[in-house]
Amino acid sequence: MRAVPARLGAAVVIALSLASCQAAGPGERAGTHSDGQARKSGTGELRSDLDPLLTRFPLLGTPESVRWMSGTYGDPDTPGPSTYWIDAVVKLTHTKATQLTTAYAPVAGDSKPEVVDGMAAHLPAGPFSTSPALDAAFKRDRWSASVYVDPRTDELVIVATGE
Repeated sequence: MRAVPARLGAAVVIALSLASCQAAGPGERAGTHSDGQARKSGTGELRSDLDPLLTRFPLLGTPESVRWMSGTYGDPDTPGPSTYWIDAVVKLTHTKATQLTTAYAPVAGDSKPEVVDGMAAHLPAGPFSTSPALDAAFKRDRWSASVYVDPRTDELVIVATGE
């Protein structure tokens, strides 16, 4: 087997790199949106197990049910440290929902959680209430979250990022 000259090998690597950037679309890099924000990637598995969420967000107490998806940001084929995401819809007990809204005073607004396509169908209708204090209450270790409450259904939506 013949060895490939170093210059030819480097040219092939550069060409493949350029091709992968072009495949993402104009103005996009593989693993990012056109606005430069990293894409969420994952298996597409809709989960309903509680333990992984309760480990990260003990403030949830004992929810009635959960539906969630998770994964990493960016291109899963690119090596390096990963930043993880979780999008979850949590059905709280009425008592727990009341405790959270009393303690963290979320207010109704026009914002709607931005979740992956697989979770969009599971979102409550809203309107959603949010507050910086509620988001801060769900910050733990290396996880931060934007938290939305639908007070009509006692459902909580968590859009979390962590390491």
